[in-house]
Amino acid sequence: MPVQVLLNIFIACLWMFLQDEVSVLNFISGYFVGMFILLCMRRFFKSPFYVFTLAAIGKLFVLFINELIISSMMVVKHVLRPKLDVKPGIFKVETDLEGDLEITLLSLLICLTPGSVVMELSSDSKVLYIHGLNMPESKEAVLKSKSVFEKAIKDVTRK
Repeated sequence: MPVQVLLNIFIACLWMFLQDEVSVLNFISGYFVGMFILLCMRRFFKSPFYVFTLAAIGKLFVLFINELIISSMMVVKHVLRPKLDVKPGIFKVETDLEGDLEITLLSLLICLTPGSVVMELSSDSKVLYIHGLNMPESKEAVLKSKSVFEKAIKDVTRK
């Protein structure tokens, strides 16, 4: 991916310098020309086209912001509730993610679910032990979030 980005910037600079005047607009148009050239040449690169990876990162970021807003509203709802009615518990969630980066991202994103905290990771990194504040609701919310987050993380980290 870094090679593709550098090659695209090189094509954009070359395009800009071959035009009548050097300007930001010529650089941007050259960048898009370079993206088209790299899109046509993508079968010669080992890694996937970098724009697809950037789109997957953007999708994961939007998913994170959406979950952050929803979890903030749920925390406000829990705080403003007159009676605190909680049924805490611990449950396990199995994952098929591999590698420290993928597991860490999933653990951090699961902690956005209000009242849930990843407590421990199994020795084979396939099971997360999670503490939930309201057991039936927390477990359902975490399992729903896990499936969405796992797919987005795989889109970013795997080829």
